[in-house]
Amino acid sequence: MSTFRLTRRLGAVLIVPSLLLGLVSAPAVAGTEDSIAVNVDQAKLIKLPQDIATIVVGNPLIADVTLQPGGMVVVTGKGYGATNVIAMDRKGTIVADRVIQVEGPSDKVVTVYRGINRESYSCAPICQRRVTLGDSEGYFKSTIEQTGKLNEQVIGAIGSSRTN
Repeated sequence: MSTFRLTRRLGAVLIVPSLLLGLVSAPAVAGTEDSIAVNVDQAKLIKLPQDIATIVVGNPLIADVTLQPGGMVVVTGKGYGATNVIAMDRKGTIVADRVIQVEGPSDKVVTVYRGINRESYSCAPICQRRVTLGDSEGYFKSTIEQTGKLNEQVIGAIGSSRTN
């Protein structure tokens, strides 16, 4: 009889932690899935349920999320790190809760350090300046200014070709 009680108690001791572990490891929401991986300064299309009415992003400095018709969602990497996105229907019921992991660029990037100053270049097939979070302030501003001037020239050329 004492052996039976000991076995029964051990069984209860093993079952209770297993149930608790199952509750902790179970998804909090039925829509929870794997994380969404996206590179910084790039976008990815994700399909979520069609009945989404509201999107909430934990940290909009890491990722931007915009809802498109039919449950299509555009996830854009803004800064390195992880955040989450919660999708709700019109009743406020959570239909999806996913982690967004924003990583560094996947192309061939060369990083040049000049003392504490950092510069980034895309090298496919030749090296060109690129704007990357963490580059030194002067390099970053200079590259942004050049990109802005180039865009202005392109827009000006398009505008003049339409009037001719």
